[in-house]
Amino acid sequence: MDLRIFTEPQQGADYDTLLKVAKATEELGFDAFFRSDHYLSMGSADGLPGPTDAWITLAGLARETRRIRLGTLMTAGTFRLPGVLAIQVAQVDQMSGGRIELGLGAGWFEEEHRAYGIPFPKEKFGRLEEQLEIVTGLWDTEVGKKFSYEGEYYQLTDSPALPKPAQERIPVLVGGHGATRTPRLAARFADEFNIPFASLEDTERQFGRVRAAAAEAGRPADALVYSNALVVCVGRDDAEVARRAAAIGRDVDELKANGLAGSPAEVVDKIGRYGALGSTRIYLQVLDLDDLDHLELISAQVQTQLG
Repeated sequence: MDLRIFTEPQQGADYDTLLKVAKATEELGFDAFFRSDHYLSMGSADGLPGPTDAWITLAGLARETRRIRLGTLMTAGTFRLPGVLAIQVAQVDQMSGGRIELGLGAGWFEEEHRAYGIPFPKEKFGRLEEQLEIVTGLWDTEVGKKFSYEGEYYQLTDSPALPKPAQERIPVLVGGHGATRTPRLAARFADEFNIPFASLEDTERQFGRVRAAAAEAGRPADALVYSNALVVCVGRDDAEVARRAAAIGRDVDELKANGLAGSPAEVVDKIGRYGALGSTRIYLQVLDLDDLDHLELISAQVQTQLG
């Protein structure tokens, strides 16, 4: 079971904070550092000192880390043109020495689009499909050949399809709860399918849909990695769990029901239950980015039991 650290910087974190977390992620033996792609805080968070851009952040971290994988859950398709996104991700992959992964989603948070003047199209899923076709198509085009694309939403003519990533193939993540179109897109484009903040029952159901879609597409179901993203809140005792839950404005019982919360033994047990459904990777949503002791505890008493 791979454990990855997943952050939500729009809630309030500057680059220096993210750098500290990413370096701790690397030093403590976690597999990867991922971040969300949002420009506006959610809930009661004030979002200070303001948003950071996902791919500018990852470009910086690419030069200041050496081992961990880096990526997004999920890059918002509404934020970037697909040709530009392909260039950005390939460049950051080069900067990292081939450690980048791209999670790409349709975009959903309309309020942040209004706040920063970003168009919020009515039809987002069809655009996402074309974006996946274009980004992967540009990367797959042989050097010296051209890439053209004529879609309903995007048109590219005689693109040199440069630059190329350092990796032969950048892993692509598709995720979500959609019952039909999401599994089909995952079966067609994804190296990994991720379901965020899902119960065991919903995870089992959605993994089954993706496996079925892969079979229909003529692809082995086990060709994909299956993963979960879950909020994490671990403590050595009940008081420490309660303190960490209060720091992120959550209730302990709710966290235990909907995430990974409690003692290290409780969290290891619940991760094992997700593993039994086929999940081989967990993105630990860490909401208090100043609490590096939390990461040390997870590394020492959870990760060591999952090796």
